[in-house]
Amino acid sequence: MSNWADKVVIVTGGGGGIGGAACRRFGAMGAKVAVFDRDLAGAEKTAQAIQSAGGQAQAYACDITDRAQVDAAVAATQTDLGPIDVLVNNAGWDIFKPFTKTEPSEWDRLIAINLTGALHMHHAVLPGMVERRSGRIVNVASDAARVGSSGEAVYAACKGGLVALSKTLAREHARHQINVNVVCPGPTETALLAGFFEGAGNPEKLKEAFTRSIPLGRLGQAEDLVGAIVFFASDDAGFVTGQVLSVSGGLTMAG
Repeated sequence: MSNWADKVVIVTGGGGGIGGAACRRFGAMGAKVAVFDRDLAGAEKTAQAIQSAGGQAQAYACDITDRAQVDAAVAATQTDLGPIDVLVNNAGWDIFKPFTKTEPSEWDRLIAINLTGALHMHHAVLPGMVERRSGRIVNVASDAARVGSSGEAVYAACKGGLVALSKTLAREHARHQINVNVVCPGPTETALLAGFFEGAGNPEKLKEAFTRSIPLGRLGQAEDLVGAIVFFASDDAGFVTGQVLSVSGGLTMAG
């Protein structure tokens, strides 16, 4: 098992469902958690919950689409908490429309948040990990990247790009003892999924259909993702890199 004392962990989208749950778990294990979110109030709420439970956390306002904000937040984390041991790229955004109904302006935002933002974070954090010859990166993608998902064409393309990026960086940085892995959630009860259900016009019926399609018989919860994220970030995954793990209740069973 990992010794998390004094380990510094950045989680993007840490004010949200999956990101917040991951932050709280890392904090409970003794890590120093940097909670990144464009919504500073949300990040502060997560950080305060960790602190109230006796953990160490600091909130940082960071829009990952803005490289200057990323660099500033990473630098502040290193000053406040220390060198970065783990990066969890979790922040994401989606809209649910057939591809031909989408607009280029929507593509731009989807790409900026789901792919370019992750590029910014990797580019800002990796040099320090390379210098120390140590690090863990966990990218939260989506099963839409593995099997497709109607109404999420551009989002799926971005998450597919994140999977490919992760595998390539895993190869490039294995010699630096930096592990890069991917967690792919299936349908998970977050604000994003709730917005999808509401936009569909018949949320209860759609939620029931989603639930029936999952072999384990329920939608995922944010906490269901945390174990996989923590595993990839831990010493137990020291010989695991370039891998993709679905956490979907059996909805997808990709080899």
